[in-house]
Amino acid sequence: MNKSLMVTKRDGTQEQINLDKIHRVITWAAEGLDNVSVSQVELRSHIQFYEGIRTSDIHETIIKAAADLISKDTPDYQFLAARLAIFHLRKKAYGHFDPPRLYDHVKKLVRMGKYDHALLDDYTREEWDTMDGFIDHWRDMTFSYAAVKQLEGKYLVQNRVTGEIYESAQFLYLLVAASLFSKYPKETRLDYVKRFYDATSTFKISLPTPIMAGVRTPTRQFSSCVLIECDDSLDSINATASAIVKYVSQRAGIGINAGAIRALGSEIRGGEAFHTGCIPFYKYFQTAVKSCSQGGVRGGAATLYYPIWHLEAESLLVLKNNRGVEDNRVRHMDYGVQLNKLMYQRLIKGGEITLFSPSDVPGLYEAFFADQDKFEELYVKYEQDPTIRKRTVKAVEIFSLLMQERASTGRIYIQNVDHCNTHSPFDPQVAPVRQSNLCLEIALPTKPLEHINDENGEIALCTLSAFNLGKIENLDELEELADLAVRSLDALLDYQDYPVVAAKRSSLARRALGIGVINYAYYLAKNGVRYSDGSANDLTHRTFEAIQYYLLKASMNLAKEQGACEYFNETTYAKGILPIDTYKKDLDALTQEPLHYDWESLRKDIQEFGLRNSTLTALMPSETSSQISNATNGIEPPRGHVSIKASKDGILKQVVPEYENLSDNYELLWDIPSNDGYLHLVGIMQKFVDQAISANTNYDPKRFEDGKVPMKVLLKDLLTAYKYGLKTLYYQNTRDGAEDSQEDLDDGCVGGACKI
Repeated sequence: MNKSLMVTKRDGTQEQINLDKIHRVITWAAEGLDNVSVSQVELRSHIQFYEGIRTSDIHETIIKAAADLISKDTPDYQFLAARLAIFHLRKKAYGHFDPPRLYDHVKKLVRMGKYDHALLDDYTREEWDTMDGFIDHWRDMTFSYAAVKQLEGKYLVQNRVTGEIYESAQFLYLLVAASLFSKYPKETRLDYVKRFYDATSTFKISLPTPIMAGVRTPTRQFSSCVLIECDDSLDSINATASAIVKYVSQRAGIGINAGAIRALGSEIRGGEAFHTGCIPFYKYFQTAVKSCSQGGVRGGAATLYYPIWHLEAESLLVLKNNRGVEDNRVRHMDYGVQLNKLMYQRLIKGGEITLFSPSDVPGLYEAFFADQDKFEELYVKYEQDPTIRKRTVKAVEIFSLLMQERASTGRIYIQNVDHCNTHSPFDPQVAPVRQSNLCLEIALPTKPLEHINDENGEIALCTLSAFNLGKIENLDELEELADLAVRSLDALLDYQDYPVVAAKRSSLARRALGIGVINYAYYLAKNGVRYSDGSANDLTHRTFEAIQYYLLKASMNLAKEQGACEYFNETTYAKGILPIDTYKKDLDALTQEPLHYDWESLRKDIQEFGLRNSTLTALMPSETSSQISNATNGIEPPRGHVSIKASKDGILKQVVPEYENLSDNYELLWDIPSNDGYLHLVGIMQKFVDQAISANTNYDPKRFEDGKVPMKVLLKDLLTAYKYGLKTLYYQNTRDGAEDSQEDLDDGCVGGACKI
């Protein structure tokens, strides 16, 4: 290589290339790491140097060279590449490696309009100096390469047009903590800021994309998930579309319940006209969803819900597939099909399902969610009424169509509406759960809007975070983490803005939280148990019991201090009913693990003091934030020991935690023989989780004759999920023959919404 080569520095000046300086930086980044070679990185990067190259381009070349070396056998290159990337990032943000003083940094970014002015208003200079002492910038060096690239791409405050970056990760974590606890009493708030900063920056608590990217900035909308219900009227349909636009523009993921819209051919205005049916209005909602780009990258995403017994069900089930023409397809949304016990019974008994327009069968749609006995009584009555328009189909045929579309698109989701209401924190008579969202873990009450400023409507928002199970050594650690998670998210509800009045009203009255988990696959590997053989059942029962118990306790303690949520009386908790009272008893055959916590004392305390939050748990996919924490996704088994994810920054490789010690303990997705063990574990989790769970079904066609997954297998898994009390099913993944380690970054929860 030509040692007289000239390079262009960041300030525009030129100097001779200094190979020793490059060598020193790589050597610094390699310190303390196993099986990494400085010379290997140098060899890979030299070939791309040219006259006048910018030093920033050299740095990026070295980073890429190190990232290309990440493999199962040499996982520590992901940390070497990350350290080089952090070095580069800080140079871009600050002009040098060492970050500035916290107060100076905040003052500068407030002046630039990048940080919320309230930060300077709420804290004194002395408090900023104290908080500066909380920060450990060396924690930046614990990120993996994929994490740094995700931070850079989605989370750090920046100018997305010019690519300028203004902060590094530890400022992000500290300022999120400072923002959320700013209204706490002065004598306690810095203690909470420190403990919350420590919990998030050491990856014990994982935060969702909207919080990581938005809290500390002037934008104040951080709920990951938004549920909007539509009634059967033009006013409500228009109000729904308006609400969709407002929330898509705020980067939220949308759930739309449109099952009440009457079917094609129904009478309008006493027979003056025929109704055009659901599809034109679904297209209208799709246009609203795609109307605003999220971060300039792509349009929003939504899942739309309807019952399987809707008169148009056979047409609605195929809306996403690639056959048909534009007129009879609405492909750019996902769909959630609503089922209940009666529908499953008709399937099992080889019976028929009768399809109705909700507008022709008074009270049936409402009872579908609120009262299962009443639903069955009305359904049978209307089936026998010859004056009511209906169509009858074989249950096995419509269920097969549902599962065929779920298999071919992967994105027709399932909602068991009875489980969402019988094993629920809400009293279904007064606050029924009628839908979920596009990640299928939120189960909250909604009411249709009649106009955009309708104070009687109810848009449900859920605010998310997660515990990193891989960082938990003892379940009792969850007590403090639960307290921090509940307090921070509860404070966020008051801190954020609400673009629609119906969302503000219900959010502040219900104060719903959804705290989940990441790194479950690593947790199982670390404990030497597996998804498929039942060995993880007891551990899972103990773990999720502890999570729900400590979260309820934290919310009860917060209610003692700040008061119960306004709509506490609409919860089953107000009646002394806990999740351990209403779960599917079939689960008792899967684990005989006893309860380990004092639920009876907690029951009494909740009845006496109430809860600050109507809900506390929801298990979300956590695609992006799992990467930030160098953790496995949510509750999912990894597809390979190395995940290779496509992002706008290129290919990101990430090795599962502790691969060197635990490689044989990980059970990879396509090695799992069937969905049974996984569905059993999700059922055990659902016993304690008060909202729902993003649970996937996975199929390798090569395991079956002719390379096709038999319909009877798909239906058996659907019935297994129902038997063990699952409220929802998310993606259906079919192995396509690609290499096991390949795992494309899915945008199901667009813009990071509800991924956490």
